Parts: sequence; C-alpha cells; structure tokens
Amino acid sequence: MAEEVLSQNEIDSLLSALSTGEMNAEELKKEKKEKKVRVYDFKRALRFSKDQIRSLTRIHENFSRLLTTYFSAQLRTYVNIEVASVDQLPYEEFIRSIPTMTILNIFSVPPLEGRILLEANPNVSYAMMDRVLGGKGSSVNKVENLTEIETTIMSHLFERSLENYQEAWGSIVDIDPLLEEFEVNPQFLQMVSPNETVVVVSLNTTIGEASGMINICIPHVVLEPIIPRLSVHYWMQKEKPKNRDPEEVQAISHTIKEAELDVRAVLGEADMSIEQFLGLGKEDVIRLDQPIDQPLKMKVDDEVKFYIQPGKSKNKLAVQVLEEYQGGAGENE
Repeated sequence: MAEEVLSQNEIDSLLSALSTGEMNAEELKKEKKEKKVRVYDFKRALRFSKDQIRSLTRIHENFSRLLTTYFSAQLRTYVNIEVASVDQLPYEEFIRSIPTMTILNIFSVPPLEGRILLEANPNVSYAMMDRVLGGKGSSVNKVENLTEIETTIMSHLFERSLENYQEAWGSIVDIDPLLEEFEVNPQFLQMVSPNETVVVVSLNTTIGEASGMINICIPHVVLEPIIPRLSVHYWMQKEKPKNRDPEEVQAISHTIKEAELDVRAVLGEADMSIEQFLGLGKEDVIRLDQPIDQPLKMKVDDEVKFYIQPGKSKNKLAVQVLEEYQGGAGENE
C-alpha cells in the first residue's frame, strides 16, 4: 500500500501542533493501530473496470445515433435518442427498477453466449406504434391488453432495429442479433441468476411529444469472452492504419478515373451593371479582361488548372494545354 507523503509545510504544522498541545501523540498512535475498513457489497460485485464501461458507453452512443436515424425514417417524426447512463448492478436490482408491465425484447447475439434484454417504456412503445398506424404519435399505456396485431407490430419494429445494434458492435465483434422472445411482464423473465452482474445502458428517448427510457440489459456472461477488447489499448490498435489491398486500391483508382468533371475554357470575363446589361443592343461590343497576347485559362470544376491556347482539331474548336496554372489552391480568376 502506498504511504501518504507529507509536504514540508504539513510537517512543520504537525510538529507545531504537537508542541503546543493541540494534538496528542498517544491519540495518533491509537488511530494508527485501528484497522481501516471499507464496506464492500458482495451482492453488487463490480466486474467491469471504468475503462471497459467507457468503451461500452462509446459503443452505445454510436448505437443511439443509428437508432435515431432508423426510427426517424420509420416513424416520420421527430426522434431523439441519447445515452443517459451506463451502470453495472445485480440483475435482480434491474428487474425491480423497471415497470411491472412494460415492453421486453429478448434477443440472442451469436456467436456470443447468453441473451440481451431491450426494455422499452410503454410511453415510447405506444407512441411508435401509433405513428406506424398513421396516428399523431400519442401514447396510451395498456400493456396488459396488447392484441396480437399490436404485439406483431411492436416486435417487428424492434427486430428491424437490431441491424443497427450489429453495426454499432462491428468494431469490436461481429454479432448476428436475433429476436427470440417478446414479453410484457418482467416477473416471467429469468435470463440469469438474481445476483449476476449486468450492464444496464439507459437511453433517454423522445418520440414526437412522448418521452421515456429504453434500457439495454447485458449480462456479464455475454461480455465475458470479449472483455479484453473493451480497453483503450484494443481501440488504439484498431485505429492503426492498415495497408490496403493492391486490388482494392486499383479498383478505387479505376472508379475515380471514371468520374466526370466540368471543364471549361474561359475566353474572358467582364463586369457590368444591371443597367448596362439591360441596355445592350445589336452590334454592341463587350470588352473582356483577357489580353489577346496572353494564354487563356482552363477551369476544372470552377478552379483554374491550366494555361491554354485556342485552335482547331479535325475541323472542331479545341484548346491546347500549355502548362499547369501555378496560382493559389482554389483560386478563381
């Protein structure tokens, strides 16, 4: 255990207090002999480091952005989804924290073991369903009376959203999420033992005027095989540049070469007022700013790139490139 190092000022203050009687040396000895105890709850074991929690937060921030885009397109209304918190706690505590009747989507994530739970607050779920059915997105909580049609609509809506979850995890592991169960009562659901540590990602969700939480419960058994990847060291390795496949480089180069450009030979330009323009008539002459003894300029996508001279090629107007234009990047003349 590392010992606390006192500064010179602190040492002087301590000696002064002992000499004046403000502190008792015997009491200090007694305090040193007393054992310092820190409370530890074995029912709430912390099995993920702060570094790993930060990685999970980063993954689900990406998922929330993808989910916002997905639901905005599906529901055609204002949607905003953000990560509110990422915590680790016993499974039993999570089950007690959610409503007694709610929307529960249980899906597997092969090749990883175990299952993940996505719980959506009824306010949010009913607003989604109302929009899918052509409504304004109003929310009515009647989970215990879900019809077969309502159950099918909700389960399909969340099942299609799992593609975004697969994409969010793509930088860590290639998973294939598959919806297995759809429940409304958490008391009938037993994914893991009550004391099993789970990571709970809470997403603050707004659908039109309705708002609520979407909670993602990930048991430790699911993340255990990939825990070493949830570290800064792994992320740094993933961000290292990789050597591209020569065939891939050739394919990209070929595609770029096939792209079309707007190329124009500029004979000259002139500035005039609207009054002068409206007063133009037959046989009027517009004086350009291009000297006749200087080469013309060629523009590629509105940027001057070459000096050219006009001429003919096979009885057609043409220009000959003289040299590359040496002006500033992006300069238009």
